[in-house]
Amino acid sequence: MKKNPASSVSSDTLTIRPIGHIHTDFPEKFGIPRQSGLVPSLQAYITFEKEFQNPDCFRGIERFTHLWLIWGFSENQGRGWSPTVRPPRLGGNVHTGVFASRSPFRPNPLGLSSVRLEGISLKEGGCILYISGADLMDGTPIYDIKPYVPVSDHHPDALGSFSDTARSHRLTVHCDYELLSAVTPDKRQALLEVLALDPRPAYHDDPERIYGMDFGNYCVRFCVDGMELYVREIIQNKK
Repeated sequence: MKKNPASSVSSDTLTIRPIGHIHTDFPEKFGIPRQSGLVPSLQAYITFEKEFQNPDCFRGIERFTHLWLIWGFSENQGRGWSPTVRPPRLGGNVHTGVFASRSPFRPNPLGLSSVRLEGISLKEGGCILYISGADLMDGTPIYDIKPYVPVSDHHPDALGSFSDTARSHRLTVHCDYELLSAVTPDKRQALLEVLALDPRPAYHDDPERIYGMDFGNYCVRFCVDGMELYVREIIQNKK
């Protein structure tokens, strides 16, 4: 079997290029869940570069329910990194090591996300993977995809430090049905779940401040008072 050229240029240097890009409802970073899987109803799909559209690349992938995505923090290119970071879930004021966090500011700006495989489209024009639960911005480059293998990837006794509190930190979202009806039915649940995660920066705590978040074709304006989030306006963006 003929092999494709290897990506490595030396024994300890690796040159990588995107195999594809993900398409999500987040045109900007604000509002993106801080981890994958926190909003299972978020739908997305991945398209592939011509070189990787061969159906053989995806043979057998339908036998897995979940995938690992290796991707790039493309919005942070050239911004450098720091040995310590301040995780949002620690209030933005506590320092921890970069290798003890999932900060985007890393020596090699790569991210890792576990997502659910919802479907596959194999057509003459290429392959599309439909997934859910991603925590990525629209257009993020995907560098590799690997299957999630429960027998080896799942660790029931694992401890997650400060991340263990992420799922318990949820806001109560108040949104009038008249406002929510402006959003297409297939996106309503995901929007409410995203808002419940509290999209604000960790250091923001002003109940009078109105925030704006782009989600799909909509701009959502809201404020937060304590553990209550109030949607004030939902506007459909012009295409």
